[in-house]
Amino acid sequence: MSGQSSLVPGTVSPMRGVPASIPRPEYVGKDAPTPYTGPEVQDAETVEKMRIAGGIAARAMEEAARYIEPGVTTDKLDEIAHTYMCDHGAYPSTLGYRKFPKSLCTSVNEVICHGIPDSTVLRDGDIVNLDVTAYIGGVHGDNNATYLCGDVDEESRLLVERTRESLNRAIKAVRPGRQINIIGRVIESYAKRFGYGVVRDFTGHGINTSFHSGLIVPHYDDERATTVIKPGMTFTIEPMLTLGTHEWDMWEDGWTVVTKDRRRTAQFEHTLVVTETGTEILTLP
Repeated sequence: MSGQSSLVPGTVSPMRGVPASIPRPEYVGKDAPTPYTGPEVQDAETVEKMRIAGGIAARAMEEAARYIEPGVTTDKLDEIAHTYMCDHGAYPSTLGYRKFPKSLCTSVNEVICHGIPDSTVLRDGDIVNLDVTAYIGGVHGDNNATYLCGDVDEESRLLVERTRESLNRAIKAVRPGRQINIIGRVIESYAKRFGYGVVRDFTGHGINTSFHSGLIVPHYDDERATTVIKPGMTFTIEPMLTLGTHEWDMWEDGWTVVTKDRRRTAQFEHTLVVTETGTEILTLP
């Protein structure tokens, strides 16, 4: 695989402003969000609002991804996604969430998740995950994808391709009446075919009026994940697969999570609603 050196933290620019006319999530300006106490099953009106939020998040991610090329900073990608969401009346959900300073996460190469956009310059051969969440109409829509930057080695390209496929397989496995651990069972079984690690400590989650409702969606076969899937439930599936270990370290910023062996990792995510026969993806552009 690529012999590029490990990432180091860059310089984080000042927090971007959001027009006062755009409603904020309740957690903005607070240390932590108010715990969610509502239902995991949502009504049709909430789901329709989530389609709108999910669509904006998906298009903002696509817009930022168009600029991925060697020489571009991750902060520039943040600026593009931030501007797109604000221009469409949405608040970037990550901005101010538990004091996160930016409007999306940019996780490059060995960064598993929660990379903070900064002065880091993308290099030829990098892979970069964009994680974008939009808040509008009182609800959130959350998605992410891993993109190739320039000429990427085959090992990394296959990791990205197979991580996307693991998400697709997991989505197809969701059915009312099944336990939620079917999701992790399908992902882990597929990943093991290629010797990939499956990150355990960062998971999918319930999402609705709350960014993270408290529902946990593991991406490995966790026998404790016995929640029964019901029509109307809304949650994310976001597998993180690695070329090596699933174990991780965290940078001093308290957010950036990297593989302990510094080998590469990829991730894909959609927000879903469970239907009577399967699922509907709410984060489609």
